[in-house]
Amino acid sequence: MAEGKHVTHNERDWHVREAGETIESLRSSEFGLSADEAASRLAEFGPNELKGKKKESPLRMLLAQFANFLVIILIIAAIVSGAIGEWVETIAIIAIVILAAVLGFIQEFRAEKALEALKKLAAPTASVIRDGKEQEVPAREVVPGDIIVLRTGDRVPADLRIMEAINLQANESSLTGESAPVTKVISAVAAKEAPLGDRKNMAFMGTLVTYGRGKGIAVATGMSTEFGKIALMIEEAEDRKTPLQISLDKTGKWIGIFALVMCAAIATFGVAKGYEAVDMLIWGAALAVAVIPEALPAVVTISLALG
Repeated sequence: MAEGKHVTHNERDWHVREAGETIESLRSSEFGLSADEAASRLAEFGPNELKGKKKESPLRMLLAQFANFLVIILIIAAIVSGAIGEWVETIAIIAIVILAAVLGFIQEFRAEKALEALKKLAAPTASVIRDGKEQEVPAREVVPGDIIVLRTGDRVPADLRIMEAINLQANESSLTGESAPVTKVISAVAAKEAPLGDRKNMAFMGTLVTYGRGKGIAVATGMSTEFGKIALMIEEAEDRKTPLQISLDKTGKWIGIFALVMCAAIATFGVAKGYEAVDMLIWGAALAVAVIPEALPAVVTISLALG
């Protein structure tokens, strides 16, 4: 059987190639890989699983919402308002801060759950042909070039180029949103930019075989699969701030600096005129609080939540 280390699974045009060409490109054969070659490729490409950053506890996720600079300024403003007896203002600011934190937490929690849902769709085991014999292996050990046997009820363990299909159908609603089962074929698809739903000679990780049987060669595993790309997008969306959030951070810093300068200026001016320093600090802080747009974090968070 053909083997070698010069194999890539980063290509995206497997659907336009004939099955035989795909097998040759991945240096495999209808008899599958040898155990040694499979082990070598597992070391090269890594386990066939969806990776993600370390899961944060809900409490830590909630506390992270208060790390925003403007939110910190608002918390200070609430303390100052309480110190000068402005209880209505204090309660209003606290309510707005809590609302913004809860909404932000809900957004992050939903994204975390979406990533978990993708991972749950991964198959626990896979039927592969290695050394010419069919065997069951943990799905995380599937590598590019493995020949996968598909039967009714199987979860597809990796992205596959179909090489044999006998009344083979798969439900791809988890990936494409199309509820009707897709009948699989072995012939090449002409359009290179064909959407996933039209790549009928492909079977994708996490989708479900609903009827028939067949075989396919693994062309992408782990984070290189279509599900892996979605998982990566979800993770990047969690970490990446929107332009609006970046602008809000900058605005919060400038407002905070302005408030501190105003407080210091009023206190200095008052003391110079003979007023009590404590009174001037309180009044300066009160005026500084007045310029802070308390509702801004909540408004921005609600806007982002509603899209």
